[in-house]
Amino acid sequence: MPEVIYEKRGPYALFTMNRPERLNAMSHSLTDAMDEAVADFNADPDMRVGILTGAGRAFTAGADLKDTAERARGDDNSIDPRWFDLGSMVFMRSPKPFIAAVNGLAIGGGMEYALDCDIRICSTDAYFGLFEVKRGSIAGYAVYHLPRIIGAAAANYVLLSGDRISPEQALRFGIVTEIVEPDDLIPRAVEIAELIASNAPLSIEGTKRVALSWRQALIGESERAGELVLRRVLPSDDAKEGPIAFAEKREARWQGR
Repeated sequence: MPEVIYEKRGPYALFTMNRPERLNAMSHSLTDAMDEAVADFNADPDMRVGILTGAGRAFTAGADLKDTAERARGDDNSIDPRWFDLGSMVFMRSPKPFIAAVNGLAIGGGMEYALDCDIRICSTDAYFGLFEVKRGSIAGYAVYHLPRIIGAAAANYVLLSGDRISPEQALRFGIVTEIVEPDDLIPRAVEIAELIASNAPLSIEGTKRVALSWRQALIGESERAGELVLRRVLPSDDAKEGPIAFAEKREARWQGR
């Protein structure tokens, strides 16, 4: 089975993350397949809007912490360079709008995939979370962009508490614009996609470009500050302890080092 199902449907395309047995965890092969599908979508002049969703009961659980735990138990102290490559998020960089149809849990990198889209709606079965602080780590893309999307106070709550964010909280915070019943999620996303696709394509592309310009303003300074922080946090003992404790289903024993 393909890890990303890419379907062209008239003026829009549906991208479905398809590892339901692993809660659509973001493997290298899944992200590579997504990059390839989005590149084809961007190059197709008939495609006007993308819809991103997940198969099964998850949108995506983000990185696979069991794999992270195995690496943490070893002697490899190297830092994955993708932590510093914020350009790897593909939906914001597309000239065409993307709608995240969040069908289930969207945590860690999964929430960041949704944040990278231009419009987010969710079902009543969904929830969100940036649990990195519970694992001795720091959010990647979201630590830079969430405050720009929903404001500092709400973003700090999500980033610092590691709390599970319900659909209702997500709506209040501005993470999503609508909550719908599960069976209505894709039909509503299609309705929005068709509404956008009925408009002038150059106007849509130009509007997206300008609307995103403020979100990227001075982002380089934030990234440079973040790189210094991440180089201290990610190789720490606590960063190893977090995923190991998760894999062993116990409370983490933090040391602050």
